[in-house]
Amino acid sequence: MVRRNDERRAALVDAAIEVLAAEGARGLTFRAVDTEAKVPTGTASNYFANRDDLLTQAGARVYERLQPSEEEVERQRGAKPDKETYAALMREVVGRVSGFRTGYLALLELRLEAIRRPDLRAVLTERVRADLDANVAYHESSGLPGDATAVRLLYLAFNWLIVEQLTLPGVLSQDERDALVTAAVDRIVTE
Repeated sequence: MVRRNDERRAALVDAAIEVLAAEGARGLTFRAVDTEAKVPTGTASNYFANRDDLLTQAGARVYERLQPSEEEVERQRGAKPDKETYAALMREVVGRVSGFRTGYLALLELRLEAIRRPDLRAVLTERVRADLDANVAYHESSGLPGDATAVRLLYLAFNWLIVEQLTLPGVLSQDERDALVTAAVDRIVTE
């Protein structure tokens, strides 16, 4: 029987994210999650039906934690809808995602694991597609310049920029990263 203490479940899923980032998908066991969460052995197995359930919930939790605050969204909605605002927004997004290093590394591990697990691949595909669609819809409603293709191109470019920052942080400085984000918006987004 799966337990329903939402606070404990969230702590266990957060621990799973940390384990994925540090040990990879092969290191993600219920015991490793229990150890990371500092709970008694056997706790995680009481909250998740199986390892696939834990993997899926870890992926969903990363996306929850990457969402901007309501204040950030309102501040952006109140800004002038031009390329400068767009570039500033993209620098914030890249910074926020890069700032949750373990979450993004866990997502990379989940993507690799999804190659071998069709159910996980289906869930991740649905989640990533929904996230990309939400980004396009937000962009279209924001009045910012550019179109859906620009949003998708920036999404793809910035994902690799984030991978570069998290896996080989010495390749680009933060100033170089910010300059590249600004240049990408400038070159990809048409008015």
